[in-house]
Amino acid sequence: MAKVKYISLKNYIKGGYPQEKDFETKEIELNETLGENQILVKLIYISVDPYVRGRMSEGKSYIDPFNIGEPIECGGVGKIEKSNCSKWKVGDYIANNSFPWEEKFVTNGNDSNLYKADKNLAPLPSYLSLLGMTGMTAYCGLMEIGEPKKGETLVVSAGSGAVGQVVGQMGKILGCRVVGIAGSKEKCDFMTKELGFDVGINYKSPTYKEDIAKAVPNGVDIYWENVGGEISDAIWPHLNKFARIPLCGIISAYNKTEMDVGPRIQMYLLKSSAKMQGFIVFHYKDKFPAATKQLADWYIQGKIKDHHSIKNGLDQVVPSFISLFNSQHLGKMIIKISDE
Repeated sequence: MAKVKYISLKNYIKGGYPQEKDFETKEIELNETLGENQILVKLIYISVDPYVRGRMSEGKSYIDPFNIGEPIECGGVGKIEKSNCSKWKVGDYIANNSFPWEEKFVTNGNDSNLYKADKNLAPLPSYLSLLGMTGMTAYCGLMEIGEPKKGETLVVSAGSGAVGQVVGQMGKILGCRVVGIAGSKEKCDFMTKELGFDVGINYKSPTYKEDIAKAVPNGVDIYWENVGGEISDAIWPHLNKFARIPLCGIISAYNKTEMDVGPRIQMYLLKSSAKMQGFIVFHYKDKFPAATKQLADWYIQGKIKDHHSIKNGLDQVVPSFISLFNSQHLGKMIIKISDE
């Protein structure tokens, strides 16, 4: 038996921003005795992602809410300390899109969602970003819905964030003009100087709408929707004929206590014959192997960068998660729980 800590939800959040009082850290005695095909995993890195906010509220969604008092789950990378499964050996690094926020745990080694994390190919944190669910989201959404073509204009909201940084760089690789939207000069410089976007626009600028118009003189062919709200309202008048809008997220609305109301966009979609499609990345699971291979190839060739904001310690998980909604980071937010 070993003592381990995990983080759970103390109560469902009915509306508003999550607060530290909504969570609790518990300590339990973990039975490390393994059953058939089980493995003991030491958590090394854990992800915090905006979509998790939806699982902290009751109500209809595309995934069930978390159970009160049980470990919250998100993407993670761990190291196998014990194995009773022929697929895995002690010392292997593995990743999953739903590891618990728990220092150490026993899980089914035959879980189809487990995948190998190869340190020789990329750093372990990359299996939570470029080579994990973040990368799959960017690749599948852009290729399957955005359908980018050389010479087109791609606008990416939250362009300095986890998914946005991948979408924008993919756009450049595929020959698009890429305009990124973020909330500070630092983030705009990051998009243009580090990631290679053509233009970075600060949505907090008093001239934001005018800046958008100047940045897209030939209109918008693809708008990657991460944010929603007033940030996106400035895009709709610039949609080109047959524009595509992959709807990845609407982070501006996740914590609202009332229904978000804004300009009606149907007329813009109708006039431009545009396609706006929401998607859940797991609907494209059959595309993951090809996506992983292509993203890994681009990474090895130095064509795409993978930026992480890494905090240390289980006590940083909740504050890091809350910070996602305050735009306080660059790239993918990851917490290091233990040494590799």
